[in-house]
Amino acid sequence: MTGSESSGDPRVLVRVDDFVATVTINRPEKLNAIDPEILAATRAAFETLDRDSTVRVIVLTGAGERAFSVGSDINAWSKLEPLDMWRRWVRDGHASLDVIAGVRQPTIAAINGLALGGGLEVALACDIRIASNTARFGSPEVKIGTLPGWGSARRLVDAIGAARAKYLVFSGEQIDAGAAVDWGLIIERVDPANLLERAHEIARLIAANAPAAVQLSKAVINSGGTGPALEAIAGALAATTEDAAEGIAAFREKRAAEFRDQ
Repeated sequence: MTGSESSGDPRVLVRVDDFVATVTINRPEKLNAIDPEILAATRAAFETLDRDSTVRVIVLTGAGERAFSVGSDINAWSKLEPLDMWRRWVRDGHASLDVIAGVRQPTIAAINGLALGGGLEVALACDIRIASNTARFGSPEVKIGTLPGWGSARRLVDAIGAARAKYLVFSGEQIDAGAAVDWGLIIERVDPANLLERAHEIARLIAANAPAAVQLSKAVINSGGTGPALEAIAGALAATTEDAAEGIAAFREKRAAEFRDQ
């Protein structure tokens, strides 16, 4: 499958080229702020891609150069009553980010510019994060009298440790791409003009490998590595696939493997 796909909302664009899908939050005039409709469309896009056997890697980014996403659209959620805030915004946000985190394919966040609040939480739901040199990261919710509500308590701590997570959340301050690399929030920073190219380069490296082996590896890592049994079961399952036979044959014949996700 190659070409553009519809997410049902023009502010969430989906394109599939060969084995790599690119999902773009397309609201640059509002710094890709996320309202309930964008949240729902992004979730739906990832659910659809999860079921697409031709997609091996998903890249998530924001339109424009100024922001990956500045997070929740304050005008959208500030109108909600407390119970609706819980029933719709907080619970839907958690469920949507769990979908992003839980797709079988590896995901790469290509962070262009600001990743703040809910935008940072969306990026944290991805497996791998790279950013432009101009990117900045923060959890500024305390500055408006609230706190992160889409999983920072778990995913931010997993990424950078409790002390640094507390600094970002308690202070509301931002860090730049250099600090984000040092802290382990992102794996590398690149020139803004090369950001998507680099994200797709990483995606192609991953997509060239046996899909089942990659996806089972993701499942094992996401499980927290709970003992050798899960690794053994996943490894045994991967070893029974046609792709495993192809990989061994290609190694012996000194040629590139041609995996078919079987």
